[in-house]
Amino acid sequence: MVELILRPVREQKKWRPKLVITTAGKIEQLQSTIESVIHGKADVVQLSLVALLAGGHLLIEDVPGVGKTTLAQALARSFDCSFQRLQFTSDMLPSDIVGLEIYNQKRGEFDFKPGPIFANVILADEINRTTPKTQSALLEAMAEGHVTVEQDTYQLPKPFMVLATQNPVEHHGTYPLPESQLDRFMMRLRMGYPDAEDEKVILRQQTLNSPLDHIRPVMSGNDILELQHEVRQVAVDESLVDYLINIVRASRETEILNLGVSPRGSLALYHASQALAYIEGRDFVIPDDIKRLVVPIFAHRIIVNSRFSIGLRRSDEAEAALKEILRNINVPL
Repeated sequence: MVELILRPVREQKKWRPKLVITTAGKIEQLQSTIESVIHGKADVVQLSLVALLAGGHLLIEDVPGVGKTTLAQALARSFDCSFQRLQFTSDMLPSDIVGLEIYNQKRGEFDFKPGPIFANVILADEINRTTPKTQSALLEAMAEGHVTVEQDTYQLPKPFMVLATQNPVEHHGTYPLPESQLDRFMMRLRMGYPDAEDEKVILRQQTLNSPLDHIRPVMSGNDILELQHEVRQVAVDESLVDYLINIVRASRETEILNLGVSPRGSLALYHASQALAYIEGRDFVIPDDIKRLVVPIFAHRIIVNSRFSIGLRRSDEAEAALKEILRNINVPL
């Protein structure tokens, strides 16, 4: 497990644009490593790195077989860290995730046995196949970076990221994630089908070994923590903060939506826009950073009023509503 105690504020170096330049090579190498396995999805790969560098959690939602689990595994294997995969099933218990206390007969007291949640990267595969009680075991870990068992609190390693997958077209034996759980995910992404040329490359790659077997770490966990620290120093102009707030307030005030964006959602967009600017080699955020991230960060947090339903899936209607809100908000120049 990798953990880093950051230096006190008085010892931290001030932000300089050259930091972006010196780390750009590492980020490009990280992105190219993942793209060597996930072909034709550069945008999805970049947004997954945005979630990582912004310190958020990622929900990957799409039909079966398009590479959701592969993307999560490629991201986890690209930097040197502890990794655990959890295959969620209907009979899984919360203790299967966070761990439990076992009575030690020699000492006459209980010992805590950590569960798989004590890793840097957690792959929660098919998260909607387990019960809400088990899903809730992730809430504290995702929001606060620690878990509580029998009144004792245990800190999780840093960096810490949950990558969850779910199939939106399967209904039998699934438990939809409640809004409180969805709100813990910084971003929701869709993979989509590959085009013909990319699918041909995928077929050619599948020889004796999986492409995942060839991935080697290009960063350490400490490197990720340093990058996350530098991301938080990216400048966000006051006009862009107002622009972000106007989008959030519009989602709460429009009659199209029953549930608007929470303050956690606005904070997620703020940090993610910093991470996107950083990845693209800038030490300042521009309006396009915010506009590009609104849908993947907000769509899973809102609920469309049934009176305005147009017969699409809930996620599609949410995206359409957000795009309509964006069209009516003035972009700062």
